Amino acid sequence: MKQRILSIDIMRGLTLFLMLFVNDLYMPGVPAWLGHTAADFDGMGLADWVFPGFLFMVGMAVPFAVQSRLKKGHTSLTILYHILLRTVSLLIIGILMVNVSRLNPELTGIPKNIWAIGVYVSIFLVWNNYSKLPPWLVYLLKGTGMAGLIILAAIFKSGTAEQVSWLHTSWWGILGLIGWGYLAASLVYLLVKDKLIQIAGFWALFFVLNILSQFNLLEFLNPVKPVFGVLLSGNTPSIVLAGLFFSVLIRQIGFADFKKLISTSLILAFVFLIAGFVLRQWFIISKIQGTPSWAMICNGISVLVFVVLYIIIDLFKLTKWTVVFKPAGQNSLTTYLAPDILYYSMWLSGVPILIYKQSEFAGVVILGSILWALAMVGFAALLAKTGIRLRL
Repeated sequence: MKQRILSIDIMRGLTLFLMLFVNDLYMPGVPAWLGHTAADFDGMGLADWVFPGFLFMVGMAVPFAVQSRLKKGHTSLTILYHILLRTVSLLIIGILMVNVSRLNPELTGIPKNIWAIGVYVSIFLVWNNYSKLPPWLVYLLKGTGMAGLIILAAIFKSGTAEQVSWLHTSWWGILGLIGWGYLAASLVYLLVKDKLIQIAGFWALFFVLNILSQFNLLEFLNPVKPVFGVLLSGNTPSIVLAGLFFSVLIRQIGFADFKKLISTSLILAFVFLIAGFVLRQWFIISKIQGTPSWAMICNGISVLVFVVLYIIIDLFKLTKWTVVFKPAGQNSLTTYLAPDILYYSMWLSGVPILIYKQSEFAGVVILGSILWALAMVGFAALLAKTGIRLRL
């Protein structure tokens, strides 16, 4: 059995491209089906699937990553250390990102855009993959980045002069959610390996937590929710665990047996979709609320998208077009974070460089956001070639 198939990298790259696209698309006049739906609206747009699609791929990648480390001779203890370190890194970055909008420039003593740029530059200094530099220079760069993050976090202030507040977790940010989901799936796989029934059991646990949370039956856990709320709500972990379950399932089938892989995947996809629409009787389809119906429907869509990509890329070998998305799939964190440095730099300059955002025509705005997302994927690929590549 092949250890990895191109479809996994390409789907991760595709979801990242779509994340960049929809994040850039918040403009008046854009069709509603491309964006996020309101919290109390029963339905979903493209933007409501993109993030859970990426979460699903996080779960799919876990068995490959853990097995790769085991084959290199890593012990379960060293893998656990790596999992915890990666989770903490994602949480730290997520907290810093989500607090940018809360910063009070007057109280902090530094403009918001400059503080944000300093944070992102420090993040790249700390977590860049320095594979070809001498150790002393690596320590210097990482130490500079760590010092930068500590100083920027120390001076951060939000609120008012009468009621000053500091950094807080809020909703942890996108990377924080990924971190908690990655932690849940990685610990489960490290514990039970390729045992599908046990994985399904843990998946069911988070699914039940999601339902109980929606019914407000977990309020007795409120004291610990500020820290562990993502896990206790069950929604994000259940999506990542669904990806983990699907990954182990198709690994056991074997990628060479494409007929069984495709038929099994289609059955699972429709089970997900049917379950989601059945759950709709009790829970609306809502990304903002994190309902189990939305999670299941997204899982079904993710499996279907993967099957289509598997048929095109791995079965029919039509791979030339994948060069567009492959860099994003292989440099996920760099692709996601690098555009923000450009955003904050442009906002700091005050020059309306993204002129398509000034257009009254939705088509121009959509095309502009597509070109921006493509440019950012290329930007991340260029950074990787110059030795700038984030690795947690």
